[in-house]
Amino acid sequence: MAKYYYRKSSLNFKKITKFISLLILITGFIIAVYVFFPLISYQIYFASAFSDQEIAAPIPKATVLNNATVTSLLNSASSNFFSGIDYSNAENWFPNVKFQKQTQKVENYNLSIPKLGIKNAIVSTIDTNLEKHLVNYGGTAVPPNKGTAVIFGHSTLPQLYDSTNYKTIFANVHKLKIGDQIQTNVANVSFSYKIVSIFIVDPSDVSIVEQSYDDSYLALVTCTPPGTIWKRLIIKAKLEKI
Repeated sequence: MAKYYYRKSSLNFKKITKFISLLILITGFIIAVYVFFPLISYQIYFASAFSDQEIAAPIPKATVLNNATVTSLLNSASSNFFSGIDYSNAENWFPNVKFQKQTQKVENYNLSIPKLGIKNAIVSTIDTNLEKHLVNYGGTAVPPNKGTAVIFGHSTLPQLYDSTNYKTIFANVHKLKIGDQIQTNVANVSFSYKIVSIFIVDPSDVSIVEQSYDDSYLALVTCTPPGTIWKRLIIKAKLEKI
């Protein structure tokens, strides 16, 4: 009588192995995109945005992709990727600055940027939730008072820009140029500001919240490169005289 032998199928084991391999591959791809996309993003969005302006680009073109820049961005990426910091709270944007909560005569006002289609966006002087409105950073001036009103707003990839969505409202501010207008309406009185400088700082650079009382200024602040939290793009404007 012939003997029959049965081999136990290893099909399920192979499926599990393939699934785990695919999961590792996808995870690695996501991390790689997070780390390296901003290096390309600087070139895509900022090189073109600043090429026709008579100012220094926030990171000069000749050094955008040099070794020091790449190392700095990669170090920032590794720390930010696992930080778990809530960036919907404006208090967390500049970790070296103590947020000063103050009682303000004006609890909120409106901000408009005609070039970007932003109309009467709400700026809160008392609440720090960036998903609900823009935030006038605590301890800084409120328009049109002398000093610098530091206004924080979220950004994301420009393709997702929506001028009425506070999660994406500053996604296109890199398109602004020196001389463009920013308007505020405080207690039903309108004021016009003209952009005078555009630059980028590290989150550790607290100079942006320092006050200069020779005139009234605005400083729009958002994360950059688009879609990351690595640096801070600053758009500074000065009150126009009537």
